[in-house]
Amino acid sequence: MNIKEVKNVGIIGGGPGGLMLGLLLQQQGFGVKIFEKAGLNINSHRGGSLDIHEESGQLALKEAGIIDKFRELARFEGEDTRVLDKAGNIYYEETADPEIEGGRPEIDRGELCDIISEQLNDGTVIYDKAFNSLKYLDNEQIEVTFDDDSNETFNFVIGADGAFSKVRPYLANVDVEYNGISMVELNVEDVFNQYPDLARFNKNGKMMAFGDNKAILGQVNGDGRIKVYMSYKMDYETFYKFKAMSKTEIKNQLMKDFADWDEDLKKYIEYAGDDLLLRRIYKLPIGFKWDNQPNLTLIGDAAHLMSPFAGQGVNMAFYDAYLLAEALKGHTDLQSALKAYEENMYEASEQSASESQANLEKMFSNNAAKTFGDFFNQVGDLFEEHQTHNQE
Repeated sequence: MNIKEVKNVGIIGGGPGGLMLGLLLQQQGFGVKIFEKAGLNINSHRGGSLDIHEESGQLALKEAGIIDKFRELARFEGEDTRVLDKAGNIYYEETADPEIEGGRPEIDRGELCDIISEQLNDGTVIYDKAFNSLKYLDNEQIEVTFDDDSNETFNFVIGADGAFSKVRPYLANVDVEYNGISMVELNVEDVFNQYPDLARFNKNGKMMAFGDNKAILGQVNGDGRIKVYMSYKMDYETFYKFKAMSKTEIKNQLMKDFADWDEDLKKYIEYAGDDLLLRRIYKLPIGFKWDNQPNLTLIGDAAHLMSPFAGQGVNMAFYDAYLLAEALKGHTDLQSALKAYEENMYEASEQSASESQANLEKMFSNNAAKTFGDFFNQVGDLFEEHQTHNQE
């Protein structure tokens, strides 16, 4: 199909990646509809703070012309980083200068989605609309059917529907795998006013403490809360024991499991409210690919789900959107554009997925705090060398 013949594009999934792709395609003149199975406020309530990388996620923001708005809201002080062991010993510490724009500033997921959504044409995103199935029609179009039995026809469909994508099976018979890591997500609300001791301990960015195949990961959000991820290396059976507990029982179990950790680290549990979630970490096989199709593809977690331990999830979804938009600009034939996009995406995502998996293995290994501290120190030294070289 000639790209000039593409009038209607359907994007399944209204998370950050789907929204960004929709905006970039609208700016190229395509008619776009984005379908999100959840309600209007889903992106405000799912996930926490995101660090948007200069070399990937920010490229899409620049291409869409919204990088300045992003920088107005981004928290450059959110790049504060601490790495500790379970006894509270510090292996790495960085205090970001809020006056200097670093390469990975933080922004809350809801704010990021709002920046994109306000640029979309009215009615682009249809919420509470769950994908059910699709089929290829004889006229080079795809008919998409939704759970309410309605259907729409598109020249081109993109699955941006996340880890448990329902579009993915139409491209490949590959399912996600449990990564062996589970989390209890906690929230310490209004931390700077209510718990200034923990705010001082955590600082303005992220705190990571490791030991005994467990981790406490704390991240300051823009609304003044610390989102906490109590992370375990655990099997299915242990996770299901957590699922059977009440919220009070879960917090009590956390206090038992982290009883011999430093007192300041246990405050992440003590100060947390009742708003908690259980999360299992999944992945797709590193290097996952599918046979190129004439008018169907995937972006984001639907294409390359990986662990969150390199901060690549949303960044790769944005980068996918950028790559796909660029491929459509650079080709006249849709299938050729998709092939070019997919080849570039496979290369980039395989590297990111490998990095994420390597970080996971470091975090839940013996001497994890020292290993990760050494890693951050090495990265910092390389950055300083790069800066000095550029100045010369």
